[in-house]
Amino acid sequence: MADLTTDHLLGLELMLNEEELAWQQRARTFARERIEPVIDADFEDRLFRKELVAELGAAGFLGMHLTGYGAAGASAVSYGLVCLELEAADSAWRTLVSVQGSLAMSAISKFGSDEQKQQWLPGMAAGTLIGCFALTEPASGSDPASMQTHARRDGDDWVLTGAKRWIGLASEADVAIVWAATDDGVRGFVVPTDTPGFRAEPIGGKLSMRASVQCDVFFDEVRLPSTAMLPDARGLSGPFGCLNEARYGIAWGVMGAARSCLEAAIDRSTVREAFGKPIGGTQLVQKKLADMFLEYEKGLLLALQLGRRKDAGTLSIEQISVGKLNNVREAQKIARTARSILGGDGITDEFPVMRHMANLEAVATYEGTDEIHTLVIGRALTGIASYR
Repeated sequence: MADLTTDHLLGLELMLNEEELAWQQRARTFARERIEPVIDADFEDRLFRKELVAELGAAGFLGMHLTGYGAAGASAVSYGLVCLELEAADSAWRTLVSVQGSLAMSAISKFGSDEQKQQWLPGMAAGTLIGCFALTEPASGSDPASMQTHARRDGDDWVLTGAKRWIGLASEADVAIVWAATDDGVRGFVVPTDTPGFRAEPIGGKLSMRASVQCDVFFDEVRLPSTAMLPDARGLSGPFGCLNEARYGIAWGVMGAARSCLEAAIDRSTVREAFGKPIGGTQLVQKKLADMFLEYEKGLLLALQLGRRKDAGTLSIEQISVGKLNNVREAQKIARTARSILGGDGITDEFPVMRHMANLEAVATYEGTDEIHTLVIGRALTGIASYR
């Protein structure tokens, strides 16, 4: 019942058109029928349920904001709503949609040749092919300009050497978008993962994002034809353009995790009793619930504003940073407050809150840390880039 209460109080449906509502409902149904029944066990077992990728493709969610080559051509707001509903189930599945669509497919769509688009995008949109996006390195997360992965010319070929870390889906992927330093600056390469010298090893011991796969990736003299280069990506503006697509989706997605925690807290507060009445009838708990709802509402309205600007073609990099920074930060606060309302039971898998809390720690780090987005906003306010 709680989700009906939060939806009704916010009145989000009055701000959406029929197409947007249809995408949201499709994603909510998928999340509740295909992800939620198994996600606690998958998180516990560190299981990536690969068979769901083709189902996500069949539902139209993969690269849905792109046009052509089997992609749905949906609006930015529709894509955001899908991210919201998938992350309400678990961050791992919104992350998959981000890696596949906002990163790997966007890179090929924005910067690839016609041949690259024809070869990869239809299968990736259908979920029969999986892609990954290899930018982050072991010694350079927030500073990609210092990347050590290098591609050198050898006749008509390119030879790729180096390593990447925290690369989502790399061990499951059919194709990797790899960013490397060259004598001509940073360039992107489309690398089939069965190319000799390519190796991906899943990172173990994770206490967050356990239902998904992140990897160390190694390039040992990986030989590529000249046609492997993304022809229209030069410098860091290429990968950053894709990262901004993913950051936009995060601003929506984390509000799904926040909503899930809020709903759990509301439901529990109406049945758990202390001192002879439900704890939801106490002023302190009602204040917590009200504060949580206000931040959820504001975060969702911020995401919607970003989506409307994105659909209008007026969304700036700084505005994306505002959305990612604020909404992740507030989702983390909502999750912690929900845990306190649940009491000791809040640390068990009877409720999704601790799982969301753990996942949000990872979301706060990838696609730009809080510190990086703070400095992006600071630069916009002062005109001074403090991180150079």
